[in-house]
Amino acid sequence: MSADVSMLVLSLVFVLLLVLNCPVAVSLGVSTFAAITVTVGSPFAAVQMIAQRMVSGIGSFALLAIPFFILSGLFMGRGGIARRMIDFADRLVGRLPGGLGHVNILTCMLFGSVSGSSAAAVSSVGGFMIPEMNRKGYRPEYNVAVTTTAAITGLLIPPSNAMIVFALASGGISIAAMFVAGLVPGILFGALLMGVNTVQCRLHGYGAERTARDDRPLWPAILRALPSLLLVVIVLGGILGGIFTPTEAAAVAVLYAFVLAVLIYREVKWSEIPGMLLQCGVATSVVMLLIGTSSAMSWILAYEDVPGRVSAALLGLTSNPLIILLIMNVLLLLVGTFMDMTPAILIFTPIFLPVAVEMGMDPVHFGVMMVANLCIGLCTPPVGTSLFVGCGVGHTTLAEVIRPLLPFFAAMIAALLLTAYIPQISLWLPTLFGLR
Repeated sequence: MSADVSMLVLSLVFVLLLVLNCPVAVSLGVSTFAAITVTVGSPFAAVQMIAQRMVSGIGSFALLAIPFFILSGLFMGRGGIARRMIDFADRLVGRLPGGLGHVNILTCMLFGSVSGSSAAAVSSVGGFMIPEMNRKGYRPEYNVAVTTTAAITGLLIPPSNAMIVFALASGGISIAAMFVAGLVPGILFGALLMGVNTVQCRLHGYGAERTARDDRPLWPAILRALPSLLLVVIVLGGILGGIFTPTEAAAVAVLYAFVLAVLIYREVKWSEIPGMLLQCGVATSVVMLLIGTSSAMSWILAYEDVPGRVSAALLGLTSNPLIILLIMNVLLLLVGTFMDMTPAILIFTPIFLPVAVEMGMDPVHFGVMMVANLCIGLCTPPVGTSLFVGCGVGHTTLAEVIRPLLPFFAAMIAALLLTAYIPQISLWLPTLFGLR
C-alpha cells in the first residue's frame, strides 16, 4: 500500500476522532493503528508495533522530571505562594499607571514559572487579582484578558514541562539548554504585555488610584516571597552548576516545595497530600499516554518519510528562509488553536524540526519558537485552556473577553516574531553558559 494512502488514513481517522471529541491520546493511538494496518496489512502486527513503540517512547529517565515538576507545582499552587508573590509584585510595580494590571502580569510570570502550569497560574493568581481589579474599577473582561495572557509566560520561564517534552521529542536536545533558552523570551512576552496594559489603562482610565505614593517598605515583601522564588534559582543553578541533572533537579524541587508548603508555611495539611499524589498520578498518566501514542505515530511518520516530504515541499515553495519561517509560525499558531500543547509538540516536532535544521536554524531556537507558538494557542478558542479557566474564574463569557484580549494577542504575536527572527533572544544565555 502506498505511503499516500496510509497517511490519508492516518489523517482522516485522527481528525474524525477529534471531531467526535475522543481523547487526544486515543485519537493518536487508533489513527496510528489504522495507518500501520494499512501499511503492513496485518492488525496483529500493528498492535505489536504500537506496543513496542509506546514502551520505548516512555522508557526514558528524563521523563521522570515531568511527574516531579507536576507535584512540586501542586505544592506551590496550594502552599500560599500566590499571595506572597502578589504582595511582592505589588511592591515592585503597583505604583505604576495601571498598577494592578502590572501586578497581575508580574505575579503570573513568577507563579507560572514555579508552578509550571498556565491553568494553575490563572486560577491561583486570577482568583485573587481578578476580584481585586474588579473592585478598583477595571472591567471584568479586561481583567480576564490580562490574567489569561500573562499566565502563559510561565511556560517559557523555567522550569517548564513543555521544554522537557520538546527536548525528548527532538531526540537529544539538552533539557538544560531549553530551560535557559526560554528565560529571556518569557521575560520579553511579559514586558510587551505590560506595555499593552499601560496603554490600555491610560486609554480607559484604569488604575489611576494606584499612582499615589506608597511608603510601605519593600524588604518585607521580598523576604516573604524569596523562599518561593528560590525554587527557580535552585533548579537552574543546580543544573548549570553541574550539581544535578534536570531529572534530579525536579526531585529536589518536590522536596523544596514540600518543605515550604507543608512545614514552613503550613498551608498544605498532611491529610491533603494523598489527594495531591493521586492528582499528580492522574496528570502524569495522561502525559505518559500521550507520549507513548505519539511516539508510535512519530514512527509511522518517519517510516513513510513524512518529515522529508514536508521539508521538500516547504523548501520547494521558496528558497527564502524568512518566508519558510513565517509559514512554519503560521502553521504552528493554527495547530495551537486546535490542539493542546503536549500532543502538538510530540506530533509536529519530528515534522518541522528537520525543516528548521535544513535551513540552518538552531534546534534550541526552533524549540523555544515552537513552545511560544503553542503557548499562544492556550489563549485562543476553541481549545484555549487558560482562556476558559480565566472566564470561569472571572465569571464572564468568551464573547466579552475577545475584544480586550486582542491588543494582548497582538503583543504576544510581536514577541513571537521577535523571538523567531532574532535568534540571540533565545540563544544568548545558552551560549553564555556553554550549553550549545
